[in-house]
This record gives sequence, C-alpha cells and structure tokens, in this order.
Amino acid sequence: MNPTQAAPVGRRAFAPAQPQRDAVAGPGDRIVVIGNGPGAGKTVFAQRLAARLGLPHIELDALHWILPNWAPPPVDEFRARVDGATSTPAWVAEGGYSKTRDLVWGRADTIVWLDFPLRVHFWRLAWRSLRLVRRRELLWGTNRQTPRAALRLVTWLLRTFARRRRQYAQMMRSPPYDTKRWIRFARPGDAEAWLAEVTPAGAQR
Repeated sequence: MNPTQAAPVGRRAFAPAQPQRDAVAGPGDRIVVIGNGPGAGKTVFAQRLAARLGLPHIELDALHWILPNWAPPPVDEFRARVDGATSTPAWVAEGGYSKTRDLVWGRADTIVWLDFPLRVHFWRLAWRSLRLVRRRELLWGTNRQTPRAALRLVTWLLRTFARRRRQYAQMMRSPPYDTKRWIRFARPGDAEAWLAEVTPAGAQR
C-alpha cells in the first residue's frame, strides 16, 4: 500500500482493522465517497462528512439525471457540469461514474470506499426503493422512482457488484490512483465510528 494511504478499516480490509491517527484528524480537502453499487449509503455518508468538515457536498447523480424520464445526458454536457463543480478548492463528492472518474478521482486527494457486503447494499436498496416508490418522492430533475426503475437498479447491483469491488481493489493498488489516500470501510459500523471522530485537517482533537 502506498505510504500516503490511510489504513483500511474492517475485517475484510487489506490491513489490521485500526485507522491511522491522520485518517481521524482529517481526510483532506477534496474527498470522493464511493461504494460497490447502489445501496451503499454514499449520499447520506457524504452529506454528513461534508457537514462535519464544513465543505460543500457534490452529488453526481444530481448533475447527471437532469433530463426527464431517466434519459442519460450527453457525456460532454455531464462532464462539463462535473468539471465546473469539482474545480473549486474543496468539496465532498459521491458517486462512481466512470465517464467522469478522471475529473473527480483525479482531483480528489482522498477516496473513501464504503466496501460493504452485498447483503447490506441489497437490503438498503430494497428498503429505499420501496419508500421512494410508495411516496413518489422527486429525486433529480423531474424524475421519480418507479417500480421498473427500482428493479433495474437491483438487477444492476447483482450483476456488477463483484466486478466493481475487484475493480476498485485493483485501482487502489495501481496508477494513477494508488497515490491517493484511500480510506476503506468493510462494515457500516466502522464507517459510523470514523465519521463520529473525523475533524478538518489541522484541527485539534
């Protein structure tokens, strides 16, 4: 592991489940929160982390799902929105879009990986989808969750979970992202404990 990386946390991590002191003191100024698919809790975690650090929160889904009927935007337009949002000096972003990874990950100094088991993703996604469908809550643009869209998300999670997890593990060890500080959590409880203690870089504990 690159010496600039924080120690992984959790029983499935690459190193003993003990966070380094610098990981608790402050993760950096440009942070991206990723997961192994929908249902990791990336948005809520990133919102809370941004609030604790006093940084703006960037939700990539909100920049992506602008068009009606869940129509994906042209890639160049999406990249332009992400480019503008991540050009500022400090932020907490969340989302795993490969078409903007070079912008978000490239500019981030810290990558927080919510590497939770598939069962955590599945039940969180199922509960969230049921709530959103029943309440017909507005998500992004004019888009609302529908049973069909929810089923697509669950299917996509089951199909891509293992591949995405392997991909992130490889990226953690390989250029150009091996020089980033990676903070990896294998269990929600570990992530919650870290979030409860994290403070801005340079702050006194």
